[in-house]
Amino acid sequence: MPLSCASRTRVNIMGAGGRMTEKEREKQEQLGRANGGAAYQRSPTDKPPFTLGQIKKAIPPHCFQRSIIKSFSYVVHDLVIVAALLYAALVWIPTLPTVLQLGAWPLYWIVQGCVMTGVWVIAHECGHHAFSDYSLLDDTVGLVLHSWLLVPYFSWKYSHRRHHSNTGSLERDEVFVPKQKEALAWYTPYIYNNPVGRLVHIVVQLTLGWPLYLALNASGRPYPRFACHFDPYGPIYNDRERAQIFISDVGVLAVSLALLKLVSSFGFWWVVRVYGVPLLIVNAWLVLITYLQHTHPALPHYDSTEWDWLRGALATMDRDYGILNRVFHNITDTHVAHHLFSTMPHYHAMEATKAIKPILGEYYQFDPTPVAKATWREAKECIYVEPEDRKGVFWYSNKF
Repeated sequence: MPLSCASRTRVNIMGAGGRMTEKEREKQEQLGRANGGAAYQRSPTDKPPFTLGQIKKAIPPHCFQRSIIKSFSYVVHDLVIVAALLYAALVWIPTLPTVLQLGAWPLYWIVQGCVMTGVWVIAHECGHHAFSDYSLLDDTVGLVLHSWLLVPYFSWKYSHRRHHSNTGSLERDEVFVPKQKEALAWYTPYIYNNPVGRLVHIVVQLTLGWPLYLALNASGRPYPRFACHFDPYGPIYNDRERAQIFISDVGVLAVSLALLKLVSSFGFWWVVRVYGVPLLIVNAWLVLITYLQHTHPALPHYDSTEWDWLRGALATMDRDYGILNRVFHNITDTHVAHHLFSTMPHYHAMEATKAIKPILGEYYQFDPTPVAKATWREAKECIYVEPEDRKGVFWYSNKF
């Protein structure tokens, strides 16, 4: 008999099971009541009884093979759809009656934004050297695709690589690093503890979160001085990386100048309609995907006394975005495997995820909660982190 959503959540989000103390069990029950009865069992925090090598051995060897032809087929596939949608926006939509245009434009924005997010994911894969066996080719493709989306390719490649190297670390992770209660601003409860403030926070995060992260390191790891992804001499980068940061800036600048040329030829609102709004949707998706992959009541964070790479990489949540899983090249529902083996091509990630589940057991995290509901729940419940029974291991909380 098919499982209900709550039952599937209870089954698939496996946690510490018999290892939990009585206090932890009580916390689980409270958390379950807060979530309408669905008990989100926390991830184990003990050192796993398996190694990365054992996980890799469970994956068919061909899953680690990168194919230039196959990788480019996804690029061509996505860009053909982008071009077809752009043709519809430029040629077909203007011929529609005004009333129908009011519905056609939002449809174009949503679909185009989702497809462009898929392109963004492929560029992100280039940054992980998962596109081909040739680093120069990966960087060339990634630079072109990410620059088109106004992303500084090398800048983000290096900061994102450090995120993968330090996932789950309160001191060294790069993005969506949760704060401890004492570090919160005085007004935090007034924002998160009422629906209006929470909604405003979500909207701001999805619309401004990505550009603020790139420009001001908002929600990123604290640095001793001002950090910016466009600054080659900023604290994010070392001397060997600075020349490539300049190249990233040139790429974004070149696309920006091309957009200004289009503005002068066709007008500001024309560029906003055909490119600007879909880009906002891309930015919203990438922020939301990253946020939900690393923010969940079942996921721990660690300080330097407890953190190690494998436990940090496993502090990741696979999510179900329905049909968008495929549009986003499964970065959403295979994120655990991606963090374990980031050079693996996306087109093998589903097979790899299936292979590693029996090895990971209760360390594997998956939540089928619908995206909108999960976003609201996490914004409500995952406000800060605090240790409980075990020093060095931190869990999300929302109690003030």
